[in-house]
Amino acid sequence: MREAVQQEFTVLTSFLAGSYARSTMIAPLKDSDIDIIVVLDPSYFSKYTPASLLDRLRAVLLRTYPKTPKISRNGQAVTITFTDFVVDVVPAFNRNGGGYLIPDSVNKRWISTDPTAHASLLTAQNKAHDGSLVPLIKMIKGWNRIINGAFTGFYLELMTTDILTNVTISDFPSGVRYVFDKGRDKIKYKQRDPAGFGGYINPLNNVNTVDDAVSRFTTAYNRAVKAEELASANKIPAAFEEWRKIFDDYFPTYG
Repeated sequence: MREAVQQEFTVLTSFLAGSYARSTMIAPLKDSDIDIIVVLDPSYFSKYTPASLLDRLRAVLLRTYPKTPKISRNGQAVTITFTDFVVDVVPAFNRNGGGYLIPDSVNKRWISTDPTAHASLLTAQNKAHDGSLVPLIKMIKGWNRIINGAFTGFYLELMTTDILTNVTISDFPSGVRYVFDKGRDKIKYKQRDPAGFGGYINPLNNVNTVDDAVSRFTTAYNRAVKAEELASANKIPAAFEEWRKIFDDYFPTYG
C-alpha cells in the first residue's frame, strides 16, 4: 500500500492502526477492516481539502489495483475491498503538539487523533492484567458480532478496558459476566477518546435507543450468570449451551 501511495505522494511514514494493530480483531478477517495510516509530507495539507485528498488517494490506488472489485472513498479513508479482507487507507499529517490530523470529508474538516496512543494504552492495560485483557475484549467483540454489531467495536474496547481497570481478571467466565454487568450502565454514556483531544466515542451502531442497548447487555449478563451457576452445579453441558447463547459459534460445543 505504501509503495502504491508513494507513486504520487511523498510519504513520511506509514503504520498499521485499529484493531488489527492492537490485536483485538476477531475472525473472520473479511468482516473486519485493516487500517493503514499513511503520513504525508505537510506540503500537501494546504493543497487539498479533506474530500479532494481522499479523491486523489483513491485515484492513485486505482492505478495500482485496477482489478480490485471495489475501491471507494468513505468519510475518513479510502476503502479497498479485496475478496477476503478489507483495507482502509487513511491519509494523515503530523499534528503540532502530537498526534495526527486525518480527513473528515463528511463534515469538511480535519480530525485530531492518535492511534499510537490507543495502542499504548491497551498494551499497558493488557500487561497489567497479565495478558488477559485482550482475549476478554475479543470475547466481548465476538458477542457484539453475534448481535449484529449493535455497538461500535472501538467503544467496546475502551469500555471494557475502563470497567476492568484495577479489577483482577480471575477467569474469563467471571470476567465477561462482570463486563456485561457493569456495561448495563456504562453503555448509556459516550466514552472519552484516550488520545486526549477531547473527542467522545458513541457506543451505538446497529441499535437506535439507549433502552435497547441496555437490554442487550442485560440479556447477556443474565445468561452469563446462569452459565456460571450451571457450571458450579457441575451441569457442564448445560453451561456450554448457555454460553453459546451469548457467543454462538465463537464458543465450542460440549464434548
